[in-house]
Amino acid sequence: MLTKKSRIKDVYANPIGRDIINRMLLQMNINRKAVTNPIVGNLKIMVLPKLLKNQLDEGFVDTLLTLLNTEDETVRSTDEIIPREWWKEAVFYQIYPRSFKDSNGDGIGDLQGIISKLDYIKELGIDAIWLSPIYDSPNDDNGYDIRDYHKIMSDFGTMEDFDKLLTEIHNRGMRLIMDLVVNHTSDEHKWYQQAIHEPDSKYGDYYIFKPQPNNWTSFFSGSAWNYVEERNQYALHLFSKKQMDLNWENEALRHEIHDMVKWWLEKGVDGFRLDVINYISKRKGLPDGNKSIGKLMGYYGVEHYFYGPSLHDYLHELKEKVFMPYNAFSVGETPGAGMEMSKLLTADYRKELDMVFSFDHLETPGHTRYDDYQYDLNYLKSCMVNWMENYGNHCQPSLFYENHDNPRMISKINANQKYRYVLGKLLAVIQLTLRGTPFIYQGQELGMINQCFKTISEIRDVESLNLYDELCNTMKEEEAFSKILTGSRDHARTPMQWSGEQYAGFSTVKPWIMMDEDYKSCNAKLQLQDENSILRFFQKLIALRKEYKVIYYGNVIVSNKKVKDLFTYYRKDENEALYIEINLSTTNKKRTKHPKGRLLLSNYTEDILSSKDRLSFLRPYEANIWAIYP
Repeated sequence: MLTKKSRIKDVYANPIGRDIINRMLLQMNINRKAVTNPIVGNLKIMVLPKLLKNQLDEGFVDTLLTLLNTEDETVRSTDEIIPREWWKEAVFYQIYPRSFKDSNGDGIGDLQGIISKLDYIKELGIDAIWLSPIYDSPNDDNGYDIRDYHKIMSDFGTMEDFDKLLTEIHNRGMRLIMDLVVNHTSDEHKWYQQAIHEPDSKYGDYYIFKPQPNNWTSFFSGSAWNYVEERNQYALHLFSKKQMDLNWENEALRHEIHDMVKWWLEKGVDGFRLDVINYISKRKGLPDGNKSIGKLMGYYGVEHYFYGPSLHDYLHELKEKVFMPYNAFSVGETPGAGMEMSKLLTADYRKELDMVFSFDHLETPGHTRYDDYQYDLNYLKSCMVNWMENYGNHCQPSLFYENHDNPRMISKINANQKYRYVLGKLLAVIQLTLRGTPFIYQGQELGMINQCFKTISEIRDVESLNLYDELCNTMKEEEAFSKILTGSRDHARTPMQWSGEQYAGFSTVKPWIMMDEDYKSCNAKLQLQDENSILRFFQKLIALRKEYKVIYYGNVIVSNKKVKDLFTYYRKDENEALYIEINLSTTNKKRTKHPKGRLLLSNYTEDILSSKDRLSFLRPYEANIWAIYP
């Protein structure tokens, strides 16, 4: 049991404590040595607020202790052989259906459109598709507000279309995982409607109601509570006002969720990506969020549900009763969870989740998604090295940069067009040669970048729109628009660029969301005709990954750890060895060694330097993969 008199080093040894302190340091842009050096490590936890520049109030320590004392287990650290699983060898491809391919000319992507492009996905080398929500929904948050789990949104087609899609995916030797959104439902879901109109029925406790709201805030701006006149109570929504949080403490609700998931698995679905799954357990009593944590994180109350007291119990129950009988794969979206929590959620012998998405690498220290800054690839290097060396053989890392919730990575790193494709290839090399399961987001294989939205009327993302309205209370409209444009989720939701034809070959009519003219020079049709394109590079790299099995389970040995702008590592086992060398900067970088072996793949196609210099330097953003003697 940790107390206020416990040492900071004891807190840092606790899995939750380490993740929380690391997250705070990341937000404050403070080096870890500020709390990990021996002098500070022996200080009592009660001095932590003063140590961290008085950015935390005294109540923070009590809140931290409550969290710490709910978890003292750490994951076993062994050198056991990594168990083989199909999903550890697979390359996943995320499809955002609304923006992938329109088959019926209404400007909205649909299931038949996806079916028409399955050969493209297969030829890319993809093993499994992750499909963002297609369930019936009023579409307040583009399908992440589900009205009926057993129906298909009419925009996307019918259940017959889905059945055909699943069959066609399996016929091509690929698998399908679906988005599972069970932290919340739409307020139009029948459960919620019965909960507010029949509060004494079994549905009355399916959601979270309080006589008075606490101070929790929504991730989509404003209070996390709606007043419900029918019940004279307030209902919790961590996201939009139409996305109502489910009460997972209710056993009957959990059983309904289990039955619904089984229904999809009976259809032949191969697994699920679980949306914000670590939010499903809320602390009893729903206490107010700590003010200093709220100010630091930008949201109040998050410490009471991002790693709730019953989270492991709920996930273990879901695994045991639903996923295991169907041998279903699961990957959880777990915002706020660091490496140690991720280990506890995914260690194979604990039987909870197979994998999680951790987001710590997506923004550099002191920055958020809505900050306008240039991402430093050296930070990506440090994150990847940490996960490769410390995540352990019981856990499988996920490797990704982009998804439906984040802007395009190339734009974050360097907007200079001359580096666009070589940079996109560099990112692919890292993603597809480290140990872990890669998740490619639609358009990433083309090097798609952020779009040029010109007015707020072109924005569709509810999160961005709500933030814009909030910002307009304190700044000019053009400043508010500039702020939301930096991190809007709509950058990743513009139509897939299939060709240089009108509307990028996505549709025959104006799409549901704007698109600029980037598609005229960046599209799949053009890149399929160019052997040196980023699309062809992805194909070659995925094929190389399948040829060299050492990438799946081999050791990752990093060299030049402290050399800025240079990321070099070996992939080795008893049979094969690869050497990967990457220049993370826009200037020539001196090589520390010249590998003896065969060059398998490079993101440069032209030899722009003399042969002598070529052996001495890596060119800007150059990335090479060598086969060497093991």
